[in-house]
Amino acid sequence: MNRKTLVLPAVAGLLTPVLAACGGTDSGSKSGDAIVVGTTDQFTATKEAPAPLDPAFAYDVGTWNILRQSVQTLMAQPKGEGDPVPDAAESCSFTDSGSERYACKLREGLKFASGDPVTAEDVKYSIERALRINVPGGPAALLNTVDTVETQGEREVIFHLKTADATFPYKLSTPVAGIVNPKDYAKDKLRDGFEIDGSGPYTFKADVKDNAIVDATFTKNPNYKGSVTVNNDQVQLRSFADADAMGAAIDKGDIDVMTRTMSPAQIQKLDSGADENVDLVDMPGLEIRYLAFNTDAPSVKSKAVRQAMAQLINRGELVSKVYGTQAEPLYSLVPATVTGHSNSFFNKYGNPSVDKAKSLLTKAGITTPVKLTLHYTTDHYGSATKQEFEVLQKQLNDSGLFDASIQGHPWKTFRPAEQKGQYDVYGMGWFPDFPDADSFIAPFLDKDNTLGSPYNNNTIQHTLIPQSRREADRLSASKSLNQIQDMVADDVPLLPLWQGKQYVAARDDVTGVAYALTSSSTLQLWELSRGVSG
Repeated sequence: MNRKTLVLPAVAGLLTPVLAACGGTDSGSKSGDAIVVGTTDQFTATKEAPAPLDPAFAYDVGTWNILRQSVQTLMAQPKGEGDPVPDAAESCSFTDSGSERYACKLREGLKFASGDPVTAEDVKYSIERALRINVPGGPAALLNTVDTVETQGEREVIFHLKTADATFPYKLSTPVAGIVNPKDYAKDKLRDGFEIDGSGPYTFKADVKDNAIVDATFTKNPNYKGSVTVNNDQVQLRSFADADAMGAAIDKGDIDVMTRTMSPAQIQKLDSGADENVDLVDMPGLEIRYLAFNTDAPSVKSKAVRQAMAQLINRGELVSKVYGTQAEPLYSLVPATVTGHSNSFFNKYGNPSVDKAKSLLTKAGITTPVKLTLHYTTDHYGSATKQEFEVLQKQLNDSGLFDASIQGHPWKTFRPAEQKGQYDVYGMGWFPDFPDADSFIAPFLDKDNTLGSPYNNNTIQHTLIPQSRREADRLSASKSLNQIQDMVADDVPLLPLWQGKQYVAARDDVTGVAYALTSSSTLQLWELSRGVSG
């Protein structure tokens, strides 16, 4: 058959709510034939990160996509985007006018996969555990507005917040708020290795070699009670070294579905209809890429150096040469499709200009060429990353104002080194924790930020972020959000580059692919099935 390309509607502000399917796990394929999903994500336990799948530690899209299948949260992102819906909870809501008291009631009869009951005390334990362990640069920052957690009986849990936080329901849908069994997770210590125990749609088992997951098997959890219907009995997630190896596997029929990260060449090939047995689905994406700076490092400590780079980099050329129609230039940390976005970098710097960049450096007394190294990860954001950094290097060096070199590193060493401040300039990607502007601002600019960045702006942290969180109507938060983006464009602690689409490829007999990935790159394996969808 001919390739069927499904293009989902573009995201417009906060996404239009669509109700998730209700009920438990009664439906699904009965064939027993596991659907095999390929990924280039690598899941490795190292000395620096021995507990990659602990909800209190994990904070990247790959590990979160494992946890979302197996560790249940009070709230969940729905099938068709929109506001989060109750999952482990039967109901949740703010119970005051100031968005500082949030109460949830658990579903009746909720159990872990082991058969142990899930109680309000387990929820309290899980949240307090993540906050107590508080991994530097880790996901606990998402819960930093929590003051105390109270339980009432077996099924009611109440969150008392330090300040108003209209985004809190979204945060309770993220894996850091995953409910864990105290029998399996110590209260003040991470759980090393690759075991997961939860009450989510699936149980999890990993095939590990050399401290890395080769295959992960998700088996439908008969005890699951929540907001989704599980449409299959088993899914296997298989990790590949690169996009070419993953592409060869789907061509041979060794895998059924191909997710992140496909190469631009693979996407172009599938989009052309060259493979009649594999369908390509493209959908709105909120992935961004950016350069980050260690603002204490001598080479980039001067704001003028960072501003000069912002003035020189040609995003249009970068996207055109490396990603084509699969990405578009980004002029703020907040993507263009999210409520609160402002083109702050374009408003300040306009089109690329060597003369303007030179003027910035001259006024600051900076001797040129400025020597620096751009660091990138070789195995986390796709095979095109190296080419992207070659283009950035050429743009900077062709100006005569910079003497830039590039260095690539595997993610398992790149991430710890970045956290320790060992790189002056480095490239990162971001998949939002939830589809709101706050998720593109607070993780980078608030205290205890995910990058471990020394950049500290008191106005942003103590005035503008809290101010934006008081607005339940996110459009009303735009004034505060725009001020933050303007400050970032002026100080340049981060330099946004592009915003990308996302793609899934699947063989003809797999259905539900259009809903297998949300705009926030949340993998929903339960949507996949074989044959004709009902």
